Parts: sequence; structure tokens; C-alpha cells
Amino acid sequence: MNKKNIIVFSTALLIVSLDQLTKFLIKQNFQLNQPVPIIKNMLHLTYITNTGSAFGLFKGLNIFFISFSVIVVAVTFYYINSIKQNEKALQLAVGLLLGGTIGNLSDRLLYGAVTDFIDLRVWPVFNIADSAVTVSVILLVILLWKK
Repeated sequence: MNKKNIIVFSTALLIVSLDQLTKFLIKQNFQLNQPVPIIKNMLHLTYITNTGSAFGLFKGLNIFFISFSVIVVAVTFYYINSIKQNEKALQLAVGLLLGGTIGNLSDRLLYGAVTDFIDLRVWPVFNIADSAVTVSVILLVILLWKK
């Protein structure tokens, strides 16, 4: 395996591991819909499940999101070959996208819904995988815009 693939797959593995570990800990230690303040009125941990997309939109379309995630993973694997060895930021962005997509795809396949728990009170509840996908998309837009 070359260095490029090591960065992509190490990043993806780190995100999937952190995502699944935090979701496991939340499910083991919290009641569904129970908010626990970490920083009052700013950051709470609130265990919820989501069958929709980001922000809880399009609830109940789990099969669609499973299919879409599989396509994203397949396209990402195809795209990895076109990344140059010196494009470290792009390798990181692709690793974040791959890890975040696999993290939430795993939930959908195993449990029929995604586990969310990071509650900023002014934003819909989300998780590590969601954060990784969001950061990756922002990075990809910036990096590909510059090309």
C-alpha cells in the first residue's frame, strides 16, 4: 500500500472507530431523548436516532440513504486512484468522507437508523461521522475549486 492510501484509509479507519465507539458509549449510558448538559445551554449530549438525512430531513428514507452511501463509497474508492501523492489535504478530505459515510452507513445497516448525540442547542443533533462528512465536503469544495 502506498503512502497516499495509508493517509486515506488511516483517516477513514480513525473516523469510523471514533464514530462507532462514541455511539456505542452513548447507547450504553444514555436514555433515548435524554439531554445531559456538558456546558449549560451550549453543549449537551442527547441520544437520538435519525432515519433521515442531515438535520433530520427526509425521515424514513433509510433505503435511499443506504443506496446513496454505497454509491458515495464506491465513487470514493474509484476517485482515490486519481489523487496525486503530494495532495495530502485532498487525501485527508477523502479519508474523512469515506470514514464518515461508512460510520453512518454502518448504523443504517445494523440498526435501521443513525445514532446522533452532539447537541449544540442551536443546531440539529449530530455525530462524529456527520462532522467528518461536513468537514470533508468543505475541504473538497475549497481544494477542487483551486484546481
